[in-house]
Amino acid sequence: MEVFVAVTNRIAAVITDQYGVEASSVISLLEEAELRVFGQAASERFAAAIVIVANGSIDNLLDAIRLMEIDWRDLLVEAELADSDWLSKVDDAFGKN
Repeated sequence: MEVFVAVTNRIAAVITDQYGVEASSVISLLEEAELRVFGQAASERFAAAIVIVANGSIDNLLDAIRLMEIDWRDLLVEAELADSDWLSKVDDAFGKN
């Protein structure tokens, strides 16, 4: 089952670990990007993909957001979340929901 909120608690926890005091700004960037691209909060899959690709780097985060804005499918491929097993990979990266 896909969750449709920009940033779930488990992804927010990883963002907090990776970005510390900048975490709320990172979460806002993700939420704003999803609204621009999809017109609403998207599947948890997209926020996870951005965080995976960014790997704690603000520059990589901005690049991942731009990639999603250009073609969200390329973002999923880059994060290795393009296949049907994406949820198990998200569980592995962020913990079980």
